[in-house]
Amino acid sequence: MALAAVAGLAAAERLLVSPEGAPLSLQQALLAARDGDTIELLPGEYRVGQHLVIENRRLTIRGVGKRPVIQGVGVVDGRRALWTQRGGELTIENVEFRGARATDGDGAGLRQEGGLLKLVGCAFYDNEHGILAVNDPAAQIDIQRSLFGLAPKVEGGLHHLLVVGRIGKFSITGSRFQQGFEGHMIRSRARESLIAYNFIHDGLRGGASYEIDLPAAGLATVVGNIIGQGTDSQNRVMVAYGSEGQTWDINKLHLAHNTFINYKSSPAWFLRVWKDRLPADTEVVAINNLLVGPGVFWLGARGRFEGNRPATLGMLRDADTYAFELPPTSIWRHSGIDPRNVGGRNLAPQAEFNWPEGVRELSQPRSSWAPGAYQR
Repeated sequence: MALAAVAGLAAAERLLVSPEGAPLSLQQALLAARDGDTIELLPGEYRVGQHLVIENRRLTIRGVGKRPVIQGVGVVDGRRALWTQRGGELTIENVEFRGARATDGDGAGLRQEGGLLKLVGCAFYDNEHGILAVNDPAAQIDIQRSLFGLAPKVEGGLHHLLVVGRIGKFSITGSRFQQGFEGHMIRSRARESLIAYNFIHDGLRGGASYEIDLPAAGLATVVGNIIGQGTDSQNRVMVAYGSEGQTWDINKLHLAHNTFINYKSSPAWFLRVWKDRLPADTEVVAINNLLVGPGVFWLGARGRFEGNRPATLGMLRDADTYAFELPPTSIWRHSGIDPRNVGGRNLAPQAEFNWPEGVRELSQPRSSWAPGAYQR
């Protein structure tokens, strides 16, 4: 068995692709590739007039050097994406998806229809939806160090930067979201959602609606994020949980060490939980969050709320340069509760968002905790 595994690894090939089609075009590489192979895309613009379907394959597709761009051309019929995954195991690294448009307004840079999907260092700009994953309880998505932004400014379009349907697991870490418009920045209906150490910040004049929407509830862990709502936001709610009622058998929301920033002079609704639509045993735990700007947090939400502190922009180190941490002299600096055993769950942050994307690991252990996304 060991010799067979080594032989399989040795047999894996790398296929080189360029926008000009030499030595191979992307379509030719997909036809020639076998499971386990890697397709490498040279820098440049790959113009896509028709969508590309990758079905039941186990492949890695990787951009080499400067991030290659998959550029949509025109409006395609029906619910189409620049690329569509149907089943299989697909890893995409260092690729940008841009300009997806469809006649029904649901064009996506990348569409998942089942399977396992891993994204590392990718970018999604100016798409009707950056990523759109349809319902499949066996599907999983893991996103790392990726960028989402520049939603089309179409009134009534409701174009979301990231939409995840009722899949099994969804995780996103070290990623950046900016410049939404009317739609949400992250919407997940997954059974399990992990949203950790991201920069979900719409910009001072951002026009998105919710920053994080979890309408189907489920098991959701939101930890260590910068969550910012701009003055032109379409909705005062920043994190929403359970608006569609119960979908999954387990419903728990753990919200820890996030920095919420409301740039409006009017109050934000930092967290809204639709408790009247969820089972009585739904668990909500919110600890050590930093609430910057006017707003309400625990209104209408039953659960455990501890160590959450209010602040103003002037109480941060330098909000103008995105230095959103508390300065060493802050009265809140060491005021967080110990997050390492909260109802039997370790909610201590293990990392911090590291500009412009990625994470910086935190040193452990520590004797005190600051509320918010930064311990530096």
